[in-house]
Amino acid sequence: MNIIVVGAGIAGLSTAWSLVKAGHTVTLVEQGPIPNPLAASGDHHRIIRRAYGNATGYGRLITEAYDAWDEMWADLGENHLDPRGFLCISREPGDEAEIHREGLETGGYPFELFEPDQAVARWPFLEPDSFRYAFFSTEGGALHCRKIGAGLLKWLRENGANVYENSRVVSVEDERGSVGLEGGSEIVGDRVIVTAGAWVPKLFPELGGTLKTYRTALAYVEPPADLLAAWEAAPVILDVGGATDGYMIPLTRGAGMKFGSGLHKVPTSDADWNREPVEGEGEAIRNLFSPPIARISEYRVTEVVTCAYTFTDDERFYATERGKCLVVSACSGHGYKFGAAVGRRVAAAAGDGDVEGLKRWLRAEAV
Repeated sequence: MNIIVVGAGIAGLSTAWSLVKAGHTVTLVEQGPIPNPLAASGDHHRIIRRAYGNATGYGRLITEAYDAWDEMWADLGENHLDPRGFLCISREPGDEAEIHREGLETGGYPFELFEPDQAVARWPFLEPDSFRYAFFSTEGGALHCRKIGAGLLKWLRENGANVYENSRVVSVEDERGSVGLEGGSEIVGDRVIVTAGAWVPKLFPELGGTLKTYRTALAYVEPPADLLAAWEAAPVILDVGGATDGYMIPLTRGAGMKFGSGLHKVPTSDADWNREPVEGEGEAIRNLFSPPIARISEYRVTEVVTCAYTFTDDERFYATERGKCLVVSACSGHGYKFGAAVGRRVAAAAGDGDVEGLKRWLRAEAV
């Protein structure tokens, strides 16, 4: 088939990769450069982890995710996963970190529990007497998004895909399988797969009630000099406990250290809204992490990166079929780690027509 993929974030790139491998003729269209720094998957790095709390189906899917990444590394000739494991810190009974621990126990997945004094001794950037316990798992790490995006772009071009960068799609006609570009040109295919992330509601406004868009930001920081070595050796921090909904990725393979928090997001109807950082925004994000991070004011903010995400109410991935068009949103802020697996599954559904099976898998129901 001749298949058009709209959007070259990780879901679109991985779908195009899998479609090419399956023998389809692929046209990939992206509104910006590839990788696009404005895309949710265009940042330097994202977390992969086994822990999924009550959403144990997604925890089980991590096995398939790792397998898909391994297939991709073999094709790219380079591995862009830093498997340094992940750490969670619980500060209150029933907080997100504790829910993650319970999910690992339910799934029978390995982790190591640390009392506060043991954790501070091993990770000296933690503030004593500020948390209940910490736990570490080897099944996680940091995926380097921009390196993956650049590698997939190179592979796709070398393997015959038609790639259009800086080409904004303004319309999709699902019955004809046509894609309208800014400037008036049109591309027609046998199938259109839309993986445009937070820009999906712009193409399909009727999905705005299901896919809700948020603007958020991430703070890149430089740690105190005496803690630099500890952070260079640290795992990713999946959750800092309490109500912060905060995660941290340490210095890894030349990429900077960043802080992100679910508290720092604002609903919007426009993925392009307010993408410039606001004065003091980085420091406001950073300060959410004290406690349990000690000496927080000594972490110098070096960059603030804004992001636009779509979320569903139940925070599960979403797909809908309309004529010749398949819309896929591996969304809700946790889609990147499944990117390679999502691409394989979407490509398979495009080939065999089992979209209902794809939907069950995206919702982690068919595991």
